[in-house]
Formats: sequence, structure tokens, C-alpha cells
Amino acid sequence: MILVTGGLGFIGSHVARALLGLGESCLLTRHSAAPRDVPPGAVAERLDMADRDAFLALGDRYDVTGIVHLASTPLRGTDVVAEMRANTSGLLNAFEAARAWGVRRVCVASTIGVYAGVRDSPFREDAPLPPGVPHPIPAFKRSAEALASAIAGHAEFEAVCLRIGAVWGPRGRADSPFFAIPGLVNAAVRGEPYPKKVYSGDGIDALYAPDCGRAVALLQTAGTLRHAVYNIGSGHVTTNAQVATAIRKALPDAPLDLIEGRAPDAPDEDYRLDVTRLRDDTGFTPVHDLDDAVADYVAWLGGRAEGSPDH
Repeated sequence: MILVTGGLGFIGSHVARALLGLGESCLLTRHSAAPRDVPPGAVAERLDMADRDAFLALGDRYDVTGIVHLASTPLRGTDVVAEMRANTSGLLNAFEAARAWGVRRVCVASTIGVYAGVRDSPFREDAPLPPGVPHPIPAFKRSAEALASAIAGHAEFEAVCLRIGAVWGPRGRADSPFFAIPGLVNAAVRGEPYPKKVYSGDGIDALYAPDCGRAVALLQTAGTLRHAVYNIGSGHVTTNAQVATAIRKALPDAPLDLIEGRAPDAPDEDYRLDVTRLRDDTGFTPVHDLDDAVADYVAWLGGRAEGSPDH
């Protein structure tokens, strides 16, 4: 059984479905509210990941053989010290549980944000990371990677860090402060113009959520991994113009109004992730192309509007 902390959240729910599709059983945890929308074949528990005793007690009730640690306390700056403490406690509890339960591999969520300050694109996992991090989230993720490396070096389990890029799709945010894709699709489904300025030439390495879930599941279940850090992304840049074209195929009357060219403050080149390690060690390639992903997301959003929350 694979434990997925945060397994009822955005990325976690897609990881769980991918693991189930690979024939694994799943234990899913979530900190807030009663578990709901639990996929068939999985079980769910409410858990405060910073509660060491509660975390370790899961091993008394379930035979956990692997851990995907995705849960986190949001680092929104209201009390950064408290949030860092909670997230570090949760990470250490996951490692302690892995040691106590004899787990083979722990996958730990990291982020593309750890590459802040790296100038060469595509971003490679072995790129030197410059000192100083401008935001608490990548700061914690860098520290989590360092802890994972140090602890796994003195334990009998593997720790694999997942540098996840821009992910969008079902169960995710209707809008993102970092890229336009989810906001454009959601506005189009509502039949409304997207209120923010969007430049057609700007782009990002974006991965559809079910594909992200499958990538994580493949890394968790692979027989052998040759590295301790993996990028998870599409490996190419998707521009806003391409997104608009895909939306018009799914919703011909969508009110789209993009500004030609690139934003004045856009970098000289859009960043993307080098996914060679992921592809070579797991065989991963995205199942969904952009047209298929947009059409699938539009259908899912339409189903929610009609009262069917899960597709």
C-alpha cells in the first residue's frame, strides 16, 4: 500500500488515481475536513502531518510499503516560522515512518521554484542552484531536498525529490498567479472574458494534472531509479496563443482577447524543464496533447457545473 499525504488534494488526487491504475492500493491523507471523493480502491484518513504519534500510528492499521509526501502547510507569509516548523515536522515524520515501517522509497514534492536565479534553460537537475531564495516556498523545498539527501544517506530507504513544474487541470485552482492556462479555460467555460492581460507569445512548461499524477506514480513504483532528483514537466513550452487555439477548438464562441507579442517584463526565453531523467528511468511521456487536455478539462468543468463533481 502506498501512502499519499495530501492524497485528496489537487496533485495528490491525480497521483492516487494513477497509482490505482497501476494496480497499487492507496492510503490517502488530508489535514482539513472529512475525507470525501475517495476513489474506489483507496482508503482515506484525516491526519495532521506534524503530529508524530498520529503519523506513526498509521503503520499500526495499514501495511505501507511506499510514501509519496505531497502535503504541506501553505507558506503565505502570515507566520513563516510556524509554517516552516509544521512543514519540516511533517517531512521528518514521513522519514521516521518510512524507517519504522521498512518503506522502500519516499517521494518528496519539490518545485520548479528551486531553480530561481538559474539562467540556463532547460533546467537540469544537476544545475548549480545560486544562493538566496526570494520566496518561502522554494526556500523550504530546497531545505527539504537537503534533508532528504542527508537522511536517506543514513537510512535503508530511497528518498526521491520531485521538482514539479506548472500543473493545471481538474481539481486545481480556477486561476493561477503564475500562468494563464487555468484562468483562460475557466473563463471560457463561463463564457466570460479573462480579466487579466495575457500576451499571446508568453509561455510556460505546463503539464496536465493527470499526466503529472502518472509521472509521480511511475517514479514511486519504478523498480530502479538512478537519481535522487527528478524534474516533472512536459519538457516544452506551451504558449498562450497555443492555449487559445485549443480553447477555440473546444469552445468556438469563447471570448478570448490576447495581446500580441510578449509581455514587456517577460524573460528573453520561457523556461522549461529538462525531463530526460524522468523519461529515461520511467518511460514517461504525456498522454494528453494540448487539444485533448483542454477538451478534457472543459468537459470536467462542465460536469461540475451540472452537479457531477468527479469524472
